[in-house]
Amino acid sequence: GIWVTIAPVNSVAVAEHTLALIFSLARKIPLLDRHVRSGLWYRSLGTPQNLMGVDLWGKVLGIIGLGRIGREVALRARCLGMKILYYDIVRRKDLEEQLGIEFKNLEDLLRESDFVSIHTPLTEETRHLIDEEELRLMKPTAYLINTSRGAVVNTKALVRALKEGWIAGAALDVFEEEPLPPDNELTRLDNVILTPHAASYTAETYRKLAVTAAEEIVRVLRGDKPLYPVNQE
Repeated sequence: GIWVTIAPVNSVAVAEHTLALIFSLARKIPLLDRHVRSGLWYRSLGTPQNLMGVDLWGKVLGIIGLGRIGREVALRARCLGMKILYYDIVRRKDLEEQLGIEFKNLEDLLRESDFVSIHTPLTEETRHLIDEEELRLMKPTAYLINTSRGAVVNTKALVRALKEGWIAGAALDVFEEEPLPPDNELTRLDNVILTPHAASYTAETYRKLAVTAAEEIVRVLRGDKPLYPVNQE
């Protein structure tokens, strides 16, 4: 048979990108940047309410999917003083004390979180896992972050949620249609941050990707089992 392998080296890069998006949402960095570039400048007491940011300390982060990336996000968010909830199809009691996290069902996680970050693979079970019903459970002050797969979120429902104020905003690195068409409705909303499926795009990650892939090829050519097989036989 032919071995099929992966190179699972992007967890740190994606986790860091996720935190960058959370910071950007919390402090409205893209919006502030646009204001400065357009010649607007506000003293602190005169800042419009829609530019007011929030602290991350003490906020609740809900992580959907506690795989490698979800765990890396939890480690970093804990250092920021955030309370961390998680939902996964398999409860990981072995990691709860270690990471300082608390298991919740999906509905309770959505109701209680100030930031919801998605880190689940796309399967038939997770397609449109976040739909209109789920978005309506979230706080009107909450933010949704997706760096996993675009189709985990129903885009039409998300656009409506962003327009009608069901949630405060979103940050997306992945989309149901990629590349994202320039006339997509998401591009016209001020309360959403968009990046082009670039969460793992760092020099360090791509070096590790090349090295890991080459090492896997060498192992197989030597007659050894690869470290990261997709197929077990």
